[in-house]
Amino acid sequence: MKLELRGVTKRFGTLVANDHIDLTVRPGEICALLGENGAGKSTLMNVLYGMYHPDEGEILVDDEPVRIGDPRAAMRLGIGMVHQHFMLVPVFTVAENLMLGREPTTLGFLRQQSAREHVRELSARYNLDVPPDALVEDLPVGVQQRVEIIKALAGGAQLLILDEPTAVLTPQEIDDLLEVMRSLRDEGRSIVFISHKLKEARAVADRIVVIRGGRVAGETGPQASESELAELMVGRSVSLDRIARTDDIGAERLRVDGLTVVDRHGVTVVDDVSLSVGRGEVLGIAGVQGNGQTELAEVLLGLERPTHGRISLDGADLTGADPDECMRSGVGYIPEDRAHDGFVASFSVAENLVLDLLDDPRFARRGILAPDAVKENAAQRVQEFDIRTQSIGTPVGSLSGGNQQKVVLAREMSRPLGLLVASQPTRGLDVGSIEFVHGRIRAARDAGTAVLLVSTELDEIYQLADRIAVMCRGRIVGVVDADVPRETLGLMMAGVSPDDVPAP
Repeated sequence: MKLELRGVTKRFGTLVANDHIDLTVRPGEICALLGENGAGKSTLMNVLYGMYHPDEGEILVDDEPVRIGDPRAAMRLGIGMVHQHFMLVPVFTVAENLMLGREPTTLGFLRQQSAREHVRELSARYNLDVPPDALVEDLPVGVQQRVEIIKALAGGAQLLILDEPTAVLTPQEIDDLLEVMRSLRDEGRSIVFISHKLKEARAVADRIVVIRGGRVAGETGPQASESELAELMVGRSVSLDRIARTDDIGAERLRVDGLTVVDRHGVTVVDDVSLSVGRGEVLGIAGVQGNGQTELAEVLLGLERPTHGRISLDGADLTGADPDECMRSGVGYIPEDRAHDGFVASFSVAENLVLDLLDDPRFARRGILAPDAVKENAAQRVQEFDIRTQSIGTPVGSLSGGNQQKVVLAREMSRPLGLLVASQPTRGLDVGSIEFVHGRIRAARDAGTAVLLVSTELDEIYQLADRIAVMCRGRIVGVVDADVPRETLGLMMAGVSPDDVPAP
């Protein structure tokens, strides 16, 4: 299928999200659409999928003008879309989700066996490994995404739009997805790959189109360097290189001894973990998602109670402390799921910036906010952290992902910190936002804060960490220097002790 957009424009009030965009996607091609958060990528694809109607311009499929009034019209034309936030019914099985909207029946009865066989056929054909009778809510995120792809293929999609498909995937799941994309392309299907991850775009795309500020900023091939792509995306040079320390690591601030956490199902998710972080040190926690890193971070903020072990910060015992006690003791927390744990989407920017200060008489008395103080605080933080918002009264849920994360950073890092727990701090962010977040973490480190950085992105670990601890199955496999080879880290992430890693 050949797709062409000519002069497509989409406005929301005075905001021009897409400004006369021209784009062509050829048959059997992977076209990567790169851009910062809020650049207009997803809006453009929602126009193409019939979720928004363009204010100007036209869409052509195989050189014929078409009007796409809704997603059903898009699917009839052979256009499928896998959204960043999955459109699945969690309590339904994979096969039941596949039938939604196109329920096959015989004499009024659903042909569920037919749907199961269709899942098995597509799963085997594209090596997707999806069980048809599993409940969606029981599946890992990576498998849920495969379900979405199967749904689109089952609907006859010849052009597949993947909107930020790698944002919540592990490195192994990302590699699997890129291989699926290649196999679909080789079969003759077209793919629009919306992303802000430069490595992945270069690894899989045949052509790369960059959008900035709602307009096409440039078009290139996968041979373009990451620095060239980053500059096209942001409009300036961007550096994510490791910055050498200029001072020594200070005395120990955080100490964890024999920490064990058993969850409500009786599973040991953190198993006898001991570690320490010094003043002005970044300790990176590397590992495949789901190996106890989340629970370790939550215990340090008091969101989970340890079963055994001890936690101390600057000599004060925080074992079993609740979140209020931890925050008063100087613990800051950047959660891995900002939308769920980092802010209240319906609250304004100003309100979110004082969520942890509601017991501070400067901002609230007897449960009533002091509006002038809240506004003054917000104005300062918006300027200091470069939060792009129309006003401090704008709901945080309407901001781009990068600006939502800046709100979380501004709140957590605008008070004295002894420990900053940063869990997946750049997940889903574009290269410009990543540069900003990394700069703030380094600033906290340079101010003497002990930083515990939890990340599945090895590039991020290497760029920021002074030492690296690797977790596997809830245990610390080993703690190594930041110049350790990637191959060694990879083996440690699989559970191999650093002492058993063969010499290069």
